[in-house]
Amino acid sequence: MSVDIGIIGLPKSGRTTVFNTLTSSKAHVNSYAREAPHIGIARVADPRLDKLVELLNPKKRIPSEIRYIDIGASVKSMTNDMAIGGEYLSQLSNTDALMNVARAFTEASVPHIEGSVDVERDIIAMELELACSDLNIIERRLHKIEISLRSTKQEERQQSQHEQNILLKTKSGLEKDIPIREQDLSVDEKKLITGYQFLSAKPLLTLLNLGEEQISEIKLIEEKFSQRFSKRNHKFIALCSKLELELGEIDSATAEECRKEFGLTEPGLERTIKTSFDLMGLITFFTTASDEIKAWSIPYGSEATKAAGKIHTDMERGFIRAEVISFNDLVKAGSITEGRKHGQLRLEGKHYIVQDGDVINFLFNV
Repeated sequence: MSVDIGIIGLPKSGRTTVFNTLTSSKAHVNSYAREAPHIGIARVADPRLDKLVELLNPKKRIPSEIRYIDIGASVKSMTNDMAIGGEYLSQLSNTDALMNVARAFTEASVPHIEGSVDVERDIIAMELELACSDLNIIERRLHKIEISLRSTKQEERQQSQHEQNILLKTKSGLEKDIPIREQDLSVDEKKLITGYQFLSAKPLLTLLNLGEEQISEIKLIEEKFSQRFSKRNHKFIALCSKLELELGEIDSATAEECRKEFGLTEPGLERTIKTSFDLMGLITFFTTASDEIKAWSIPYGSEATKAAGKIHTDMERGFIRAEVISFNDLVKAGSITEGRKHGQLRLEGKHYIVQDGDVINFLFNV
C-alpha cells in the first residue's frame, strides 16, 4: 500500500506539470475543471535498496511508492458544490498529506488568475480554502449534534457534548486563521476528529514553482518562505517543475550535466520525496521474502505488529515475532545467514519499535 499525497493549487500554478514531473505522466496541463483526477505513482529511490539487491541478488526488487492524486477541481469549488465535488473532496480527504503548488514563475503566455504573481497571497488563499472546507464540515456536524441532543439519553448526551466541545474548539481556531495541524489538541482530541479527515489537519508541503531565472536562488527562496510560513507539519520546497519535467525526459547522464549547469545537486523528484517523508515522519524498512526485496514506508515510532499489517492484515493478526537485522549490520555480515551466526539477527516481539533501515522477516500464524 502506497503513501497518498493530494496535489492542490490555484489555477495556472503549474499543478499538473508538477504532477507529471513527479510521476512521469502525460496528463493534460491546460485544463482546470471538474474532471477525473490524475493519479500517478512515484517510486522512491533508496540507495540502501540498491545495496541490498547487490548483496542478496533477489529475483525482484520493489521500491516503496508514493501515489500522487491531482484533483481536477479547486478545493473552493468542491466545498461550494458538494453535489459535484463530493466525490473528489472525499478522495482528497483520504490522502495522507497535501502538496500545495504555489506559483512563483512569471510567464506572459500564462497570465495569473489574479492578474499578478504574488506567492504570499496565494499561499494564504489556499490555507483559507482548506479552512473553509473544514468549517463547512464542522458546521454541518454541529447542527446534527444540536438536533440529536434534544432527544438523546444521558450517556449518549455526554458523548455528544464532548464531541461538540472539541469541534467548537477546532472551529474557533480555524476562525482565527489557525489550521488544525497547528492547533494545540490533545491526543484524545486528535483521535476523536481523525475520522473527519479535515484538510487543514493534514501535513502540508508547499511547493514553490519557480521560473528558470530563479533557480540560482532556490535556497534563499525556500528559507524566506519557511521563515515566513513554516510551522507545525508545514514545510516548503522550491523547484522549477518545467525544467525538472524536461530533464526527466532525457537520459540520466545528460540530465546530470544540465543540473550541474544550474547548480542543482539532485533531481527535484528526490528532493520532494525526501521532504515529504520528513514532513510525514516516515521511515523505511525492508523485507526479503519470496526471493524479492521490498521497501515499505511506515510512520516513525510504529510497532512491529503495525509494520506487519502494512504488508498484510493477516500478518498483523497472527503476529508471532519478527526476525530483525539492521541494514548496516547486514552489509557488514554479507548475508542474513552470517548475520544470524554472529548474533546480529535479533528476535523481537510485537511492541518492538521498527527502526529506519531494518530488514525484517515476520513470523505469523493465521
